[in-house]
Amino acid sequence: MLLCIDTGNTNTVFSIWNGREIIATWRTSTEHQRTADQYYVWLSTLMNFQKIEADISEVIISSTVPRVVFNLRVLANRYFDCRPLVVGKPECLLPHMPRVDEGTTVGPDRLVNSAGAFDLYGGDLIVVDFGTATTFDVVSEDGAYVGGVISPGVNASLESLHHAAAALPHVDVTMPQKVIGTNTVACMQSGVFWGYIGLVRETCNRIKDEYGRPMRVIATGGLAPLFNQGHKLFDHFDEFLTIHGLVVIHNYNKDMGN
Repeated sequence: MLLCIDTGNTNTVFSIWNGREIIATWRTSTEHQRTADQYYVWLSTLMNFQKIEADISEVIISSTVPRVVFNLRVLANRYFDCRPLVVGKPECLLPHMPRVDEGTTVGPDRLVNSAGAFDLYGGDLIVVDFGTATTFDVVSEDGAYVGGVISPGVNASLESLHHAAAALPHVDVTMPQKVIGTNTVACMQSGVFWGYIGLVRETCNRIKDEYGRPMRVIATGGLAPLFNQGHKLFDHFDEFLTIHGLVVIHNYNKDMGN
């Protein structure tokens, strides 16, 4: 079985793929101090609790936090007796190479999302990922990542607002009942919600105009359904798009004998 590990700046997701489907997914906070032994104790405890018997023999990793990769490599080597594939490293082949400015390093999360989206939905796509940053990835007709947009993430924006203005409280992200808030919390919720509705719609429209071809918008990330309430921003929402992309890249490397 394949263990897919997606490490972002805030959270790390572990998913087990049995060759046909995802049979389990768990999420933990991303901490570069966490050792391979700690990862294994956490993971094996959850597997035992859910009575999941998985003979993991392969591991693939996507990480936007370089400092955690070493311990994840040790986890794969020590406990699953395998050398993991790490997206973005030279030994990890991609189904479609990105076409960007020479010398540009594309984040592994964006490569993985592009691979997963193309496999599921074909080309000419905008992939919107609501993570620590809100990213827009443009996937060409032939499946290549050809560029995109990076905006501050929703929670990062709220946290920045709270720290910059001491009188403003922490608030939950939710769809407000009215645009015009009549208290501080409602005003902040309205600003974040409608601000991001506008950001996503305008960014996607400008990408489509510049791209010059019909495009579909695919959303992933936990907050995507919230921003699609009553507003047709996305053509599809896929909670496990990144994990699917890891499976696609892993299978491609197996097919290439890597």
